[in-house]
Amino acid sequence: MGGERDEKGSKIGMWLFLLSEILFFGALFVLYGTYRYKHPVDFHLASADLNRILGALHTLILITSSLTMAISITALRKRDRMASLVALVATLLLGLLFLVNKGSEWSVKFGHELYPNAPRLLSRPKGEILFYGLYYSITGLHALHVLVGVVLISIMAFLVAKKRIGEKKMAPLENVGLYWHLVDIIWIFIFPLFYLIP
Repeated sequence: MGGERDEKGSKIGMWLFLLSEILFFGALFVLYGTYRYKHPVDFHLASADLNRILGALHTLILITSSLTMAISITALRKRDRMASLVALVATLLLGLLFLVNKGSEWSVKFGHELYPNAPRLLSRPKGEILFYGLYYSITGLHALHVLVGVVLISIMAFLVAKKRIGEKKMAPLENVGLYWHLVDIIWIFIFPLFYLIP
């Protein structure tokens, strides 16, 4: 009885945390929208420097990782620990791949001197400077959330392998799954805002 109450409490706590994350990123998206409204041409020109194919690849990686996370949870519910573990490892690898790709994209931008306070960027119009400030802030915060997710997924994989999480104790894995799905959903908003709409 107490264990069931603890699981319900942890799920409610996770939903409240996710709500705070939605409000946080929502505020950043409103800020983006405000500046984009004030500098539509500059945002359009700055967006043209981003690689849409790479952005689409980021999206594909994260959507696939959401699928593998869901497969892991479903497999554990069906008492298939090995399938759950394999799917968790796949999710972990996809998260790492996303971070590597995002890092390579940032390194290209740094190579072109398109980063905050770079002389080349500061010589551009104000709207482009704002665009890149928001780009690095929002995608950087998102990457940090992905990194946290990767650490949590690693812990879950260890606990599943050690049989400390199973079909009778699913809440920790389900909570990490909810967090991971939110990280993916946030990227689904980031991708069109920076790579497609401007």
